[in-house]
Amino acid sequence: MKLAMTLKFSPTSGVDMDLVREAERLGYDAVWSGEAYGTDAVTPVAWVLAQTEKIKAGTSIMQMPARTPTCAAMTAMTLQAMSGNRFLCGIGPSGPQVVEGWHGVPFGKPLLRTREYIAIIRRILERGAPLEFHGEHYQIAPAGLRTAGKVADGTLPIFMSPEKPQTIIAPILEGMAKAGGGKTLADFDLAPYVRISMGEDLAACRDAVRPHLALYIGGMGARSKNYYNDLIKRFGYEAAAGAIQDHFLAGRRKEAEAAVPDALIEEISLVGTRERIRDRLQAWKELAKDHRIGTLVLTGATSEALRVVAEAVM
Repeated sequence: MKLAMTLKFSPTSGVDMDLVREAERLGYDAVWSGEAYGTDAVTPVAWVLAQTEKIKAGTSIMQMPARTPTCAAMTAMTLQAMSGNRFLCGIGPSGPQVVEGWHGVPFGKPLLRTREYIAIIRRILERGAPLEFHGEHYQIAPAGLRTAGKVADGTLPIFMSPEKPQTIIAPILEGMAKAGGGKTLADFDLAPYVRISMGEDLAACRDAVRPHLALYIGGMGARSKNYYNDLIKRFGYEAAAGAIQDHFLAGRRKEAEAAVPDALIEEISLVGTRERIRDRLQAWKELAKDHRIGTLVLTGATSEALRVVAEAVM
């Protein structure tokens, strides 16, 4: 199992390159830069690639409505050439709030857009012929995972439970079966995000990840269309998912955070002491033995946490 981490970035503090260099020294495979509102994913990736030698850097995700597929392909080719093939191109549809509220374009048909977008990028990278494409368009849901399994080389689920891996894996395998050609999980990098908060105070560690979980489960989408909320329900937390959403949409953020179950935090995150985190990593390592996951992407990691996980996994 490979290890990766998400970048800590803000317009005021920039990228913590000391942390990135420590990850590179420890043998981490990649760092990933997110994109939502305000800051893009490509610029921090370029910054990291220019100041490192071995570690890869990827976009998670470049929002498709923000750039044409030809622009994304040019970006990928440029960063690959300048970095010695260390750029990882991650794309995705984002959600209706970002697409329509921030970019000001219709959300449309995200799965169709994803298939067409990837097809265009692949044609450009193959350089087989002058580009010509005729399509209708130029979330995190079973349909999105099926599409990833069918047309992509990997996917970055924001939530995954090692006790319930089929919730994520089954739709991916369905997509692979539709694609044909004998594609398997061994050919696919399933790279779940895993929030990590290490410390002696277990309650404080859990509390450190609650705001992020409450935001996605409760606020990233409308009541009738929140892919993250649906996913948590499929993990078996139907009542909690409903309560978190009710509180968040009513403006009660603290109550939404408090409604995130400890059991859910434990299931999809790494929290607590070094020993506790090492023990919990065994469940993730089991998934890697038969290629059910390829990379563990840590988010919120300190340099100390990077070392603890590297020692336990590599």
